[in-house]
Amino acid sequence: MQFDQLRLIRSSNIGPVSYRQLMARFGSARAALDSLPDLVRRGGGKYALLANEAAIAREIQFVQAYGARHVFMDDADYPDLLLHLDNAPPVICVKGNLALLSRPAVALVGARNVSAGACQFARQLAFELGQMGLSVVSGLARGIDTAAHAGSIEVGTVAVIAGGIDVVYPPENRALQDAIAERGLLIAEQPPGTEPRARHFPYRNRIIAGASAGTVVIEAAPKSGSLITARLAAEAEREVMAIPGSPLDPRSRGCNQLIREGATLVQNASEIAELISPLDNRMLAPSVKYEPAMTVIADDGSHTERSAVIDLMGMTYVSVDELVRQSGSSPSTVQMVLLEFELAGKLECGAGGKVRLAT
Repeated sequence: MQFDQLRLIRSSNIGPVSYRQLMARFGSARAALDSLPDLVRRGGGKYALLANEAAIAREIQFVQAYGARHVFMDDADYPDLLLHLDNAPPVICVKGNLALLSRPAVALVGARNVSAGACQFARQLAFELGQMGLSVVSGLARGIDTAAHAGSIEVGTVAVIAGGIDVVYPPENRALQDAIAERGLLIAEQPPGTEPRARHFPYRNRIIAGASAGTVVIEAAPKSGSLITARLAAEAEREVMAIPGSPLDPRSRGCNQLIREGATLVQNASEIAELISPLDNRMLAPSVKYEPAMTVIADDGSHTERSAVIDLMGMTYVSVDELVRQSGSSPSTVQMVLLEFELAGKLECGAGGKVRLAT
């Protein structure tokens, strides 16, 4: 079962949303794998690039030998908050204490080029949050991330990395990453051996934001990746908080901008804990396992309905709702056509769930 799930996830053009759509339609990863070649052909592709079975077996063997494990989104111990994301990772690779994400968590993120004062503040803040029973989540980058992990290593820290579970980045954090895997929790979405690339960091950031009840930004330039994490937290309806800084320091302009745009100004651990408490009570009910809403694709639609959707597709991003409205086709037919195009590598997904033909 999990072998087939991992093979489906690792196959070409399968993303978090398309994985869930395939599972909703076919009921099992095995059935979805068997149907992929036909779906790709219907989307205009020549053949389905299924993950090699030997490669999947090697990955499973390596992860187990490394002392880590795969956690799939239908597993009982998959983090509840993360499951709320529309694009929740179908599988994560974890090493360490996964129970750290069964208690309330706060993301601490910020600049890599950080001032000494902000670094000290982040380390102390992380320690105090851990002392209050909160897990601290960050991305193991230089600067604020490193300080946050160092401050909370003994009281509950979670590091989400952009590469594979066995890849250390940045290199100087090797000892810290090993310590987190031993005394905290290390999470990776990419397969083992994957070197982090620029395209991987936004995916990492969504896990940081999605696994946390709130995100706190400490020193960030206006175009910092930390602001992307804050935006993702807001889109996931989580609390967004920022530490104010001097308007004369460029490293504080991102935080001040967030506050101006509606983020909550916070100055200590108590204020953070108070802000996330209502969210925590609402989303972490221990007796309820959240089931994400997913459109079940139950019909393929007639040739006329499908053609109406295909004719409307172009190089300009358009919402799925607009395709449904203009085509007159059912939502399930539109979703089926888009799924086939995505599997064939002929669809690009943009912000806000908009789609267009791949350039």
